[in-house]
Amino acid sequence: MLTRTRINCISFFGLLVLATLLFSPALTTAADTDSYQMPPKAIADLADSPRMPVVSLSPNNEWMLLLKYPPLISLEEVAQPELRIGGLRINPCTNGPSRQRYYYELSLTRISDGANEAVTGLPSGSEITSPRWSPDGRKVAFVNRASEGLELWVVDVSSGEAQRLDLPPLNAAYGSPHRWLSDSKRLLVQTVPTDRGAAPAEPVVPTSPIIQENLGRKAPTRTYQDLLENEHDAALFEHYLTSQMVRVTLDGGSHSIGAAGIIRRVSPSPDGKYILLETIHRPFSYTVPAWRFPVKIEVWDLDGNVVYEVADIPLADEIPIAFGSVRTGRREVGWRADADATLCWAEALDGGDAGVEADERDQLLLLPAPFDGNPIPLITLKLRYSNIDWGNDNLAIVSERWWRTRKICGWQVKPGSPETEPKLLMDRSWEDRYNDPGSPLHTRTKQGRTVLLTADNGGTIFLSGAGASPEGDRPFLDEFDLTTLESRRLFRSEAPYYEDPVRLLDADKRLLLTRRESVTEPPNYFVRDIKKGTLRPVTEFPHPTPQLIDVQKELIRYQREDSVDMTATLYLPPGYKVEDGPLPMLMWAYPQEFKSADAAGQVTDSPYRFVRLGWYSPLLWLAHGYAVLDDPTMPIVGEGDEEPNDSFVEQLVSSAQAAVDEVVSRGVADPERLAIGGHSYGAFMAANLLAHSDLFRLGIARSGAYNRTLTPFGFQAEERTLWESPEIYFAMSPFMHAEKIDEPILLIHGEADNNSGTYPLQSKRFYAALKGHGATARLVMLPHESHGYRARESVLHMLYESADWLDRYVKNAEPREILKTVTEAGTPN
Repeated sequence: MLTRTRINCISFFGLLVLATLLFSPALTTAADTDSYQMPPKAIADLADSPRMPVVSLSPNNEWMLLLKYPPLISLEEVAQPELRIGGLRINPCTNGPSRQRYYYELSLTRISDGANEAVTGLPSGSEITSPRWSPDGRKVAFVNRASEGLELWVVDVSSGEAQRLDLPPLNAAYGSPHRWLSDSKRLLVQTVPTDRGAAPAEPVVPTSPIIQENLGRKAPTRTYQDLLENEHDAALFEHYLTSQMVRVTLDGGSHSIGAAGIIRRVSPSPDGKYILLETIHRPFSYTVPAWRFPVKIEVWDLDGNVVYEVADIPLADEIPIAFGSVRTGRREVGWRADADATLCWAEALDGGDAGVEADERDQLLLLPAPFDGNPIPLITLKLRYSNIDWGNDNLAIVSERWWRTRKICGWQVKPGSPETEPKLLMDRSWEDRYNDPGSPLHTRTKQGRTVLLTADNGGTIFLSGAGASPEGDRPFLDEFDLTTLESRRLFRSEAPYYEDPVRLLDADKRLLLTRRESVTEPPNYFVRDIKKGTLRPVTEFPHPTPQLIDVQKELIRYQREDSVDMTATLYLPPGYKVEDGPLPMLMWAYPQEFKSADAAGQVTDSPYRFVRLGWYSPLLWLAHGYAVLDDPTMPIVGEGDEEPNDSFVEQLVSSAQAAVDEVVSRGVADPERLAIGGHSYGAFMAANLLAHSDLFRLGIARSGAYNRTLTPFGFQAEERTLWESPEIYFAMSPFMHAEKIDEPILLIHGEADNNSGTYPLQSKRFYAALKGHGATARLVMLPHESHGYRARESVLHMLYESADWLDRYVKNAEPREILKTVTEAGTPN
């Protein structure tokens, strides 16, 4: 490394050569590698480390199903054939979703004693998806992805053996293809029609132009991807999404139900006598995805006869873009979970337009079988309907919310006597985490439906939440008296652990299943006897990354210059001491909008959570000599009539400055060796910070959007359109300020990104703008990858690129004064 003294002794020609090497235009040429590369071994080992298994609890609270999945999969798997139609991504070889995470190993753990046994009989090379417990908790049905298509398998819990049911290939192109009936002996399954022919061939010569027409309607839409583009796409959509519903018994018997159709949703009634069915039909659209296509909602009997037509909802291409706008007519149609067969749905009273003034927004209605009476009003809401938790005839909790005010309310209603005046249970801002009372706990009925868990003859419910506080999150369990509206604390997580309530196994005995972890202990499950104060382990998952067991973690607090409180989690490598001197640091963040400065300043994490790693985690760089500041809060606040984005850039830079000042003052970070990075909106943030500040030596921007004019009808939390607020769109777009970016920036993007607004063109155009202004930039496009990356080859190459540029422009960077001297010397007057 050159020192300042040595620089002063170099001839002018030497300075010119050095400047040429440092700022060579070769950095903007085509890729200088012709194959996928590997990052440093320590980083690769962490990326390949095993993941904690997914845990699914049985409805009867007796068993845990443990599902293991690979940390990364091969590029060959990611590169499988894929159709991108109607906003969906389908593997035409399997007639299921592409890019779906799968499990390769199943085991069962008995909660009473922790005994664990592997599920046997699984097919070789299992690719398991969509596991579903039977209502009685004695069986688990799952889908296995085979080369011939999707298969239905069932695990018998008592024996631990899995068996395949003899059925035609399943159709999972639009959601899970199987549902249990309430008797736990039969399932409703969607299959590929046995008489389906070959897929429609794309015409060599088009038969007509592609035409879209709008005759004076206002029909703004957000930015969607993978839409239908022509009639051939529409034909493929019909071909692959058309399913035949089949009633299946566990001995392999089957009976087709009704005609085949494009099934969007299947929901058996709790008593198992009816089927709530949603089917998509034409006319399709080239401007909105499938979930906004016309849909017919019907109630069938188990033989496929139409018992009741709930609604035939037209194409929803005119939903206003104001947040909280919805379809008109009957929507959110479902079954009352605590009744045999009662429909419930919402209807907008404001035309579905959240942008208009209205005293009343929504109404919920009920209609019991045999569905031949008039719908019964349950509650009228002043805000937009959010969800309902069913309990019994005297108890259901209806939630409503409103985006602009961040307000959320909860009401107790009595479904058995809907004329009873609703009772307000909760009225608060969802931004205010410190005063969040928690969410209700649930249990399963014998029919397998989720209902509120109650005690004291229905007079008490149980609430669980994150327990946000100035000292960090401390999860809790409360009992809540529905008469007095008072809570009594039953449990709260205590340092040095983070212990999260999972399920109240026995409300009377107060036996609570929790997931408990610490900074050095991975999450494991325990049964806590609240009355006796005892704790019994159920699982013993090992530490997946023991090489980082001594990582130093601290939840730090500091203030922005406008007195908004800020937090971040500081990670330092094992064995590091401040006396060793400041380290190069990577900051990884994601901005968030708020309507309250007080809420923006609330602590959002816990100092006691386990140090988790994934391919996406900035903590990987702890193994490469970097300090990491993870999730430094970047609040964008707009109180009252002011919108958060009115001062986006100013608040963003101020937040970053506060974070930099804090870590530098602690002596752990070198101000001359700081990098900023982020994914998606975090990438957008990183690019903006390079454009509008000189705080960082490098930006890493993954899968971002940089030109907001390409998302003209709103983005992220911004409701205003480009034409309403062009100055906001311009000010917030780093693309518009590419000439200001004079620090290196590494752009990484999946070539198949389908996230709204972050299509690959964003990174390509941004790179072109940077290159045109002489910036130091590198663009890495990952073939076949979407918004998140899945192939091992892609992930490890992404880490290689990041390591290369972090080391080159951060860890081994010369102080800015030296580089300035070199640059000036290389450009004589």
